[in-house]
Amino acid sequence: MSDAVLSARTALVTGASSGIGWETARLLAGHGATVLVHARTTAEAEDAVERLVAAGARRDQLVELAADFTKLSEVAVLAGTVVKHYPALDLLVNNAAAMAPERCTLTDDGNEVSLQVNFLAAHLLAKLLRAPLSAAGDARIVNVSSSLHRTASMNWSDPHRVKKYSRVAAYAQSQLALTMATADMAPAGSGITAVSVNPGLCDTALLPLYGRVGAPAAEGAAAVVRLCLPETVVANGAYFDGGVISSTAAVAQEERSLKRLAKLADQLVGQAV
Repeated sequence: MSDAVLSARTALVTGASSGIGWETARLLAGHGATVLVHARTTAEAEDAVERLVAAGARRDQLVELAADFTKLSEVAVLAGTVVKHYPALDLLVNNAAAMAPERCTLTDDGNEVSLQVNFLAAHLLAKLLRAPLSAAGDARIVNVSSSLHRTASMNWSDPHRVKKYSRVAAYAQSQLALTMATADMAPAGSGITAVSVNPGLCDTALLPLYGRVGAPAAEGAAAVVRLCLPETVVANGAYFDGGVISSTAAVAQEERSLKRLAKLADQLVGQAV
């Protein structure tokens, strides 16, 4: 694939060292985009880029970026690097995700780890990268969510679920928060459109949460990349199930809950903003 429809565009893909993220980077590069390949460590980012080149991507299209999303300070440094070197950013694919551990685990920032990696990092990136996204004109944010968000509820009094913890509930809450916050990542007049997508059940590191057989990661990535293409018309805040626009959980449409989440997210990222 090399249709060059994205040849003048720059995309940041988080969690691009494996699974849907890596396949998304591969497909975007195939469409001609310059891809900022994020991984947790420099070694993982370099390895991902080597594999992308082996898969046919041009080396000069790929840029390694490293940040451990369990540390919000590293998310902020990553954003600062992007702002410095890329004054215009056309695409932000918030794909990075962690499976909640068996026991409640808090990051050094004090947040439940899956809530931070899967949602708060994306929330912070969208804020800190707003200038280059706006400068690009018609930029898009694509949040890789999950159908599990429909089974979730926001635990407003104990968002880290310290008192009553379930790894599936924690993961599902993180995906609900990401889906709920999508529209807010692209304020009116910003020139940005943000959407979320359930890529389908794929054979990735997160599959044990679902306990079923998954499709190849490339299939999920195709649903993500479709939303990155200029030919795909999208509305801000829309949610897609694979390639089809779908309804979100009811709470994602409640104005009061959306405002409450925005306030909570800002509080939880704290000094990293």
